[in-house]
Amino acid sequence: MATTIDSSNAVQATSKKHLGIPEAIFVEDVESFMKQPGNDTADAVLRKLDEQYQKYKYMELNLAQKKQRLKSQIPQIKQTLEILRHMQKKKETTDPMETHFLLADNVYCKASVPTLGLILLCLWSLANVMLEYDIDEAQSLLEKNLATASRNLDSLEEDLDFLRDQFTTTEVNMARVYNFDVKKRSKDNLLKSVKMS
Repeated sequence: MATTIDSSNAVQATSKKHLGIPEAIFVEDVESFMKQPGNDTADAVLRKLDEQYQKYKYMELNLAQKKQRLKSQIPQIKQTLEILRHMQKKKETTDPMETHFLLADNVYCKASVPTLGLILLCLWSLANVMLEYDIDEAQSLLEKNLATASRNLDSLEEDLDFLRDQFTTTEVNMARVYNFDVKKRSKDNLLKSVKMS
C-alpha cells in the first residue's frame, strides 16, 4: 500500500479515510529525497522518520485499546438484547418471571418479577446516567448501538491494517536512508583515501 512522493491526491484521500492517520510516503529515490530542504543530514532525516514511527506506535496503542473496549462491549449489548427478547416473551403472560441477578462477583440472588404488562427498563448511558426506557425503545436503542459498535470495530480493524502498512513503509524508508548514508560515507572515505595517496 505504499505510495510514492508524486501521488499527493491519493495521500489526501487516504488520510481522510483512516481517522486522520497520516500516510507514510515511500521514498523511491533516496538521493533526490536527501537533497530536499530540511533533509540536511541522514541523522536528521532518521530522527524525523523515527519520530513518525513513534507516533504510529502511539496511534496503534490507542486504536488497540479502543478495539478491546468494543470487543468487550459487543457481547454485553448482545446479552442485554437477549434478555430483552426474553422479557418481551414474558410480557404477554401473567406468570411472574423467575430470574437470578448478580449481587457481587459470583454471588447471585433469586427473584420473582411480576409482569404488569408494561415493563420499563433502565440502561446506563455513556455519561454514567441511568435512563428509563420501555422495552421497545430499549430494544431499538440497543440494536442501533450494536450496529454502531460492530461498524466501529470493522473500521478500527481497517485502520489498524492501514497503520501496519505505515509501520512497514516507515521502516523501509529508515533502512533506505541509513543504507544511502553508509554508501555515501564509504564513497567519501574512499575519495579521501585516493586523494591522500
